[in-house]
Amino acid sequence: MTIYHESQDLLEHMFNACTTSQISEFIPEKRGFRIHGHSTTVTLERAFWNVLDAMALECDTTVPRLIERVLDGCLVAHDKNLSSCLRVICLKYLNIYASNGPS
Repeated sequence: MTIYHESQDLLEHMFNACTTSQISEFIPEKRGFRIHGHSTTVTLERAFWNVLDAMALECDTTVPRLIERVLDGCLVAHDKNLSSCLRVICLKYLNIYASNGPS
């Protein structure tokens, strides 16, 4: 009898790889910052905060300063959607820098 069943489905494999102890990565977490002198609240899933923490550490800066830089540099359709920009920046960081190192 086989205990482990290898799935051919990518999503099924990823869901099976998630444990109950990782459930907190899916829960939205709200954090408040002062960005350019204004109070700002950002809500992201814990998994994204973990990536931002790693990025800030690697860039030798704080998470609020990193977010400020993202806000200054990220335009989406002539409007700034900070949460979307942060999620995309996290994915780009994981795909480009965390996996292969800078090109």
